[in-house]
Amino acid sequence: MPARLRDLRYGLGYELLRRLLRISPRPGLAFWQGAGRRLGTLLWWLARRERRRMLDHLRLAFPTADRQWRHRLARDCARHLGCLAGEVVWLWGVAPEELLARTTFCGLEHLDAGISTGQGAVIVTGHCGNWEWLNLALAARGTPLTVAVRALDDPRFDAIIRTLRGRFGGTSIGRGRGAGRALITACRSGATLGLLIDQDIDAPGCFVEFFGTPAWTPTGAGVLARRSKRPIVPSFAARQPNGDMLLTFDPPWDPVLSEDPERDARLLTARLSARIEQQIRAHPEQWVWMHRRWRRRPQPGEDVLWQSATIPPHRQAGAGPADPPDSVYGR
Repeated sequence: MPARLRDLRYGLGYELLRRLLRISPRPGLAFWQGAGRRLGTLLWWLARRERRRMLDHLRLAFPTADRQWRHRLARDCARHLGCLAGEVVWLWGVAPEELLARTTFCGLEHLDAGISTGQGAVIVTGHCGNWEWLNLALAARGTPLTVAVRALDDPRFDAIIRTLRGRFGGTSIGRGRGAGRALITACRSGATLGLLIDQDIDAPGCFVEFFGTPAWTPTGAGVLARRSKRPIVPSFAARQPNGDMLLTFDPPWDPVLSEDPERDARLLTARLSARIEQQIRAHPEQWVWMHRRWRRRPQPGEDVLWQSATIPPHRQAGAGPADPPDSVYGR
């Protein structure tokens, strides 16, 4: 995209967002979710490149599913992303008690057990459901997170999202030089960390199986858990048919400890990726299928950690849900 056109798009988008945030959350969650779904439907028809990429990725992830199923799922994914954008506007001004009233926690005792010693824990999640809601809801109930994030390309949007994440006491640490040291320091001080590991980013990592295909995955969560000896709690957000958000927390995983710390981190990364895949299969329309998850390919002889070699099998390789949940998005 030419720089002038990109700057114009960012400028218009920023002005629109700034005006929307001024009235948040007065219209209510249902209004913002509905407006977001309509926006997602519009973008489904206008954003041809992203639509094509979603369909390509769904073909790779669900090779046995029919074309109509994948097309419907991609369309529902676009609506989900629009809904997520509407929820972010609502989250900007919502009171903590109202946020908690629209949130269901499942397995929260697992997280509390992990941090009960005052030493903190490492929450690992993916871009499932509304991950910003997960962050704010935990902070609203007294468990603020320290999250590792990539700065957005436009500093105006980056300032907005950082302000949002810190509304109830959360802290953001930018990825890049010094981020690992800052996260270790935060963890040793008793902070609860939040890390997303389901994207191909320029960071130390390894190739692990993800929907049957090697995908470059950052190993930072595994390295951090091993060095700090803190438990890992896989956690996920999933939007419910009534618009509320369900937040689930797995029992804590103890870090793998052997005489080979690099392999320990890679094994843990593979297992966490398998857990994220399991969550995506349960709610496939609530993931970011337009992300270039498989943009890198392993070179000849480069090691790939396959799920069958690292974890017990938990699903059939080509399996997918029978249908996207039309109770959430309709047809």
